[in-house]
Amino acid sequence: MTDLSAFSLSGKTVMVTGANTGIGQGIALSIGRAGGKVIGAGRSSMEQTALLMAGQGADFAEVRADLGSTAEAQTMFATAWDQHGPIDGLVNNAGIIKRVDAVDFTEADWDQVMDINLKTMFFLSQALGRRALEAGRQAKIVNISSMLSFQGGIRVASYTASKSGVLGITRLLANEWAAKGINVNSIAPGYIETNNTEALRADPDRSAAILGRIPAGRWGEPSDIGDAAVFLLSQASNYMHGAVIPVDGGWLAR
Repeated sequence: MTDLSAFSLSGKTVMVTGANTGIGQGIALSIGRAGGKVIGAGRSSMEQTALLMAGQGADFAEVRADLGSTAEAQTMFATAWDQHGPIDGLVNNAGIIKRVDAVDFTEADWDQVMDINLKTMFFLSQALGRRALEAGRQAKIVNISSMLSFQGGIRVASYTASKSGVLGITRLLANEWAAKGINVNSIAPGYIETNNTEALRADPDRSAAILGRIPAGRWGEPSDIGDAAVFLLSQASNYMHGAVIPVDGGWLAR
């Protein structure tokens, strides 16, 4: 008899930031297929995600907040816990990128990216950690990093810094919380078919160059990241702490 209960999220509530489109939407849908309830958090409408979740019979709730504001994000989390919680898992997916040559990079470009990609990621993780520890509950946190957590890239100074920081904070929180029932891990996506990569995929030369480096020979899909997130949110990953899983078609192995 096949028993996949260790991979089930039935009865679990997971907050996913930036669930309105792309990777965040893919993660939400994968959680729904695994039986979990999703709280989508962000400042944009998540109507499409809600419709897709309903179409597969999954439970979805939307909470709005400007994730560039730490105070607003923390208030949003507390409200979501009180209204929809307790929250069993958190996927810190929301992020932005600024493409500017390093010599022209402004402080505003730096701060805006770092606030959303790293600062809010930490303080939302802290908010879940506090609630879980106070209640004596287990919890799972999945932070979305990047291939640029390992590589320098070009023209994305604050993005590279923020995503490198995501791995550092993932490991730090794992060190502090692993023995207390809270798992903190990370996924590093490769090139995924989303709105953010549409221009790259439409450029024959760039697309060919990218595909030429990916051993799998294809762009990733949001569900590739979503299904990996389900694993890290489920009981199947209970002994994983401070790990990063590259879901990149083999890009980093090249």
